[in-house]
Amino acid sequence: MNDEDFFNPATKPETVSIGGVLLRLGDLVRVRPKNRADAMDMALAGRIAMIESIELDAEDKTHLALVIEDDPGKDLGVARMPGHRFFYGTDEVEPLEGE
Repeated sequence: MNDEDFFNPATKPETVSIGGVLLRLGDLVRVRPKNRADAMDMALAGRIAMIESIELDAEDKTHLALVIEDDPGKDLGVARMPGHRFFYGTDEVEPLEGE
């Protein structure tokens, strides 16, 4: 990906495959933190979240912006307000099929 594409919101991925399951914006996943060990990750472990955005970093690694389903302020996460969106790698979520 070149610099022009990286900063163009129209080039953001709309789907991601995790464990053979194709996920889109709005799909539900279970949070399974691996790469960090802070208190927030421990509090969110096992929670169900909605994929709000699929992002690529400068090294082409995929990250998911998640909004926790039972967050009373979850509409703030969809509005991209800090504190209500949580970023996890594709290896830190479990697809929820049929839920």
